[in-house]
Amino acid sequence: MTIPISNMQALFYSLPLAAIPGLDTLFSTQGIMVMLLGAYAVAMWMFLTSAPKVHTIMVSDVQLARNLYEGLLELPAADIPLHYYYNYEQSLGTAAIDPLYVTPGIGRTAINTASTPEGLWYQLKKNTQLHVIAGASMGEKNRQRHVCFDRDCLEQVLLRVQMRNVKHKIRQEKPLNFLVKDYDGHVIEMAEVSN
Repeated sequence: MTIPISNMQALFYSLPLAAIPGLDTLFSTQGIMVMLLGAYAVAMWMFLTSAPKVHTIMVSDVQLARNLYEGLLELPAADIPLHYYYNYEQSLGTAAIDPLYVTPGIGRTAINTASTPEGLWYQLKKNTQLHVIAGASMGEKNRQRHVCFDRDCLEQVLLRVQMRNVKHKIRQEKPLNFLVKDYDGHVIEMAEVSN
């Protein structure tokens, strides 16, 4: 038995939405909310899995660190990840301050400067970034010191040092500790801090 197309179209268009099983539940307020939450969960998962892994190194002198990472190791500069912008801005508490209500000494430029993540950002690998910040103390014999809590980070920096044939000396394997000599003769100690 064959049904002409015009009869099938008439049958389909004459059906109410409730006649198709489950469709009325799907397009109810509750069904739409569940679909929106599912879409939000998928979007957040995609955002978080695509975000780069960030390693942080604390240094005793940021300018000397810039000379090492940009000059000697030739690491390309990286964009600051979006989640770092958001978290830093929220943690500083300056996101909700309106410059019109601030005392004259602070002003808009001070707020904008305070709400940006400080330090240097470099691309270490495809989806791995290096964040260099100030805060480390000087090492023995007034050596510049670069301190990291993540062994993987220091291993990647050591690999980059070895690939560039930069003069270095491994002092200790566990925790990883090695010395690097830059163009100006500064000895920089790279140290893993074990937890």
